Amino acid sequence: MRRRTAIVLGVPLAVLAAVVLAWGSAPPGRAGTAASTAARAALDRLFLSGHLAETTRDYYTQARDGTVWYYGEDTTQLDEHGHLVSTEGSWRAGVDGARPGIFMPATPRVGRRFRQEYYAGHAEDHFQVLDLATPVSVPYRSFRGAMLTKEWTPLEPGVLDHKYYVRGIGTVKEVSVRGAHEELLLVDVRAR
Repeated sequence: MRRRTAIVLGVPLAVLAAVVLAWGSAPPGRAGTAASTAARAALDRLFLSGHLAETTRDYYTQARDGTVWYYGEDTTQLDEHGHLVSTEGSWRAGVDGARPGIFMPATPRVGRRFRQEYYAGHAEDHFQVLDLATPVSVPYRSFRGAMLTKEWTPLEPGVLDHKYYVRGIGTVKEVSVRGAHEELLLVDVRAR
């Protein structure tokens, strides 16, 4: 199983979670800029066989209506010695035709589809809301009322993931339903 950790700078730390959705305003020195928009940064680390294999800094901002927008990511893939292999997948809205996408609608509705990111040929993720009251259990704890989505990209047509989001925490579980088996589970939430 792949081990992933994420740090949302300036807010609570979530181990094995992708993002925390309680952004508020960014404290000085804890935000990035994407397409001239102040954005909250989330640091995501992927470990394979105990070695850091990838780091990604994702950029989010929240609109006044509550919608969370995804403005880009800086991705660094590393070899087993920690040397840079690739930055493929990195993008920023407003650069080279890349556009922001909706990471989380303010008012999710079953059946609605959204584009999470768009950088032609590099980042083209989509999602659809499947359920708003899904029970889910992860090592951290069990939840009632998680939002379940299916997520895909036309860049990898044989891959489909299900993701479970809990209000106030973010991603608690991610599991592949088509393609190579991957499963990410929330194991802890603690203050930074």
